Amino acid sequence: MLARLGVFVFWLIQFLPFRVIVALGNALGTLAYPLAAERRRVGMINLKLCFPHMGEAEREKLLREHFRMFMRGLIERSILWWSSAERINSLIRVEGIEHFEAVKGKPAILLTPHFVGMDAGGQWVAQQVDTVCMYANQKSQYLTELLLQKRARFRHQHLYSRQQGLRPILKGMRSNMPFIYPPDQDQGVKDGAFIPFFGVPAATMTSLPRIAQMTGAKVVPSITRVLPGGAGYVLTFYPAWDNYPSGDEIADARRMNEFIEERVREMPEQYFWLHKRFKTRPEGEAKLY
Repeated sequence: MLARLGVFVFWLIQFLPFRVIVALGNALGTLAYPLAAERRRVGMINLKLCFPHMGEAEREKLLREHFRMFMRGLIERSILWWSSAERINSLIRVEGIEHFEAVKGKPAILLTPHFVGMDAGGQWVAQQVDTVCMYANQKSQYLTELLLQKRARFRHQHLYSRQQGLRPILKGMRSNMPFIYPPDQDQGVKDGAFIPFFGVPAATMTSLPRIAQMTGAKVVPSITRVLPGGAGYVLTFYPAWDNYPSGDEIADARRMNEFIEERVREMPEQYFWLHKRFKTRPEGEAKLY
């Protein structure tokens, strides 16, 4: 009942002017910072690890701004989930669209790291082409079903749980649907390796080069930046990576992490710092959280 009431309130938010929704997200982020003690602790540990030369006050300022950005990303999904395609598109400016057009109708992986605006970019892509992607089950079955419904509201999107593995993803890619892939969270090292991320060994999936090798897919990075105030978003497509995969999975995973690092340095407040990115440790190393 509470979940359904919350979703109803969330649905109502879409009818507010965008600038009001932005202000609401910022306000909720400001309120969440002192209340979300565990997430605040995780975020601060991540920032200390990734920006060791940054002062404590500067890291705190950055984390406060991230909380505001995170809540903006959450609240603005009310538009992405229920508003018209016309309203969504009016908020998104696309750069490098020629790199997206170059792989339409061909096997492709849209590398989409965890920045707070990623869902806005994803909804733009979903209006252009059918895609395949993975999702994580929520604690509530109702919320899981709602998430699937709203992410698949345009065209024919094919979403598969992580438990279903890669087989349906590969099948979809071989039908020339791009794979929207965010591989930058800690999923252990069963299908990966410890690769430096900001100089810290991080459990990193090495599946990106393997999938590219199996399908002949081009890797096209796709990053969405949240703009200040009510200016909306910028979705940027980067050129498809040359010589990828190279035949060296570790080198290819390092290339991926280094690319993500570069984008994080451009807008550090928008990367998802509240995830335990360094939870899995090399054997013998102490836990960081």
